[in-house]
Amino acid sequence: MSTNPSLLIRIILVGLAVTLAACSSAPRRSPESERSIDRPGGERPSSPRVVEIALQHRGAPYRWGGEGPADFDCSGFVRYVYAQVGVSLPHNAAMQYKLGTPVARGDLEPGDLVFFDRLRHNGIYIGDGRFIHARQTGKHVAIASLDDDWYRTHWVGARRL
Repeated sequence: MSTNPSLLIRIILVGLAVTLAACSSAPRRSPESERSIDRPGGERPSSPRVVEIALQHRGAPYRWGGEGPADFDCSGFVRYVYAQVGVSLPHNAAMQYKLGTPVARGDLEPGDLVFFDRLRHNGIYIGDGRFIHARQTGKHVAIASLDDDWYRTHWVGARRL
């Protein structure tokens, strides 16, 4: 059986694009261990501190599977920032979405997690309709607006830890 080289190249490129587009990596622990948020004293982390830490990493390069501090993917960035305030999160956007409590878009507070694209992307809300995130290959940790077309149309929801 002969294979059309053009078709084979298209299949490889689509597979590569799908792999690079999804920024969450496989969880490192069992799902059972990720259902609750591990934090000292069970208190909510300081929102200003979370935002301050996140902003310190603005400009860090995106790398799929990156856990910081040299490079990040989206869920690795969120995980890293929250680890700095004593909160243990999985390295997977969809699993992070299962934690905390739901927050309506109009009720967002700095430090809330925001999710997009069928739970394949997330970031940290910093206030004034903006969030910080590790975007995609070739990009860097940056601030974006929830009202940008792509983020507005791919919005899934938000969680407060």
